[in-house]
Amino acid sequence: MSLKDEYVEKLKAQLDEWSADIDVLEAKVRKADAELRIKYDEQIATLKDKREDAKLKLGEIQSSAGEAWKELKKGSDEAWDAIKHAIAEARKKFNE
Repeated sequence: MSLKDEYVEKLKAQLDEWSADIDVLEAKVRKADAELRIKYDEQIATLKDKREDAKLKLGEIQSSAGEAWKELKKGSDEAWDAIKHAIAEARKKFNE
């Protein structure tokens, strides 16, 4: 398996994990009172936006030819860091 394939598989697995995290957080939102639900819905929407950005970066890497994926890796890593941080923050807030 090439480095690119390994990287793509790692990103896919992480996206699947984050999607599961978002599902768990959404379930918590459904149980929250109305005032908190509005606040949490906004956070869930932000997480979904960041997840979509990460998916786009993954698609760019998958469709890149040759060594071009390495150039795209930096942008992908930044998107991954953003969603990782956002999910960590959401977990903290939802567990308050």
